[in-house]
Amino acid sequence: MQNKAMREYAARRGWTIAMQVKEVGSGASQRQLREKLLEAARRREIDVVLVWRLDRWGRSVTDLLATLQELQHLGVGFVSLTEALDLTTPAGRAMAALLSVFAEFEREILGERVRAGLAHARQNGKRLGRPATAALHTKEVRKLHRSGLSKSEIARRLHIGRTSVRRILAAPPKKK
Repeated sequence: MQNKAMREYAARRGWTIAMQVKEVGSGASQRQLREKLLEAARRREIDVVLVWRLDRWGRSVTDLLATLQELQHLGVGFVSLTEALDLTTPAGRAMAALLSVFAEFEREILGERVRAGLAHARQNGKRLGRPATAALHTKEVRKLHRSGLSKSEIARRLHIGRTSVRRILAAPPKKK
């Protein structure tokens, strides 16, 4: 059904189909057939990309906009049949610009939520970042170093990194 509708649309517009891509059940982040289509666009072998729906082309708003911008930069049109989005027309390009504005808005809102969540966690005493694993061995590192072991040997025995051993030894001992 989708192929037939797209073929009829291409015929009405007078387009010749140079390449047809059909990815079934492709939820993977790397979609090889789509990448081949983009490579054809980069080689200027195609003039327009026609898709059944936007979600068939981009898996996220960010991905969609990035590829639409690349196609626009390459001078390749983009048409989504069911959403009646035709970036080969001025109205379609205006719609793409609006999509871009909303995607940027979405990214900014997400960033604000993340920052607010981190601030809230800090206010509630939550320690953020990587857990201090090597720091738990500070006493042992200092003791082994005083006994004459090399930093590499200390790291090996305690199963921590040499950089962690150097960092612990470089820091002044904490006074109690």
